[in-house]
Amino acid sequence: MSGQHGRLSVVIPFYNEEESVEEVCLEVSEVLSAAPGLAWELIMVDDGSTDGTPGIVDGLAARLDNFRALHLSPNSGQSAALEAGFGAARGEFVATLDGDGQNDPRDILLLLGELEARGVDMMCGIRQKRADSPLRRVSSVIANRVRSGILKDRITDVGCSVRVFKRDCMRRIRFFRNAHRFFPALFIMAGFTVAEMPVNHRPRLKGASKYGRGINSRLWAGIADLAGVAWLRKRSLRYSVREG
Repeated sequence: MSGQHGRLSVVIPFYNEEESVEEVCLEVSEVLSAAPGLAWELIMVDDGSTDGTPGIVDGLAARLDNFRALHLSPNSGQSAALEAGFGAARGEFVATLDGDGQNDPRDILLLLGELEARGVDMMCGIRQKRADSPLRRVSSVIANRVRSGILKDRITDVGCSVRVFKRDCMRRIRFFRNAHRFFPALFIMAGFTVAEMPVNHRPRLKGASKYGRGINSRLWAGIADLAGVAWLRKRSLRYSVREG
């Protein structure tokens, strides 16, 4: 990083995204490089890809100073890729994006500004005018309402990957398979503050979702995960510590 040391780390997980990875990363670089005085790094996490993704992220990291490439083996899922990226991050703040180009990197700067203005620990995006199929939009609305009703997290759009949070908070967050689907709730359970704001949403750049599964499989996996997180919520420790 250059400028203000350790300011912002952007973590993007990629799994077999050779069609879009370079375009996504270069757009992030263009946006963040234009922000005056912002020190940043981009952590590209290759989640055991079997296409050309590993070579592309290595090539970007070799020729661009602010780029870093991590490789998971074997393919371990989006939560594992994010956890690896968070562990490698050096920034005071961490931002996340999906690797398919649907998220607008300009929203990172807006979320970061709002996080500091509101004095919260995490800012989450709410996708406006979603560029998804009607079935995907409807299933997302239902899932969000069910999850929020059980976990009481009041998060509107947990499926939105555009988020900015304070890196130090991760010391109290424990990840597990599919934890990324409950990331804001885990922050709230740990005693941190979370807020939301509208963000842009765009059509996928190229190809099809590699992390996605069928509606039916997502439903049953989501029910099992939700039950586990609900159990964890009831048994989570909530306290503050003061010395002296």
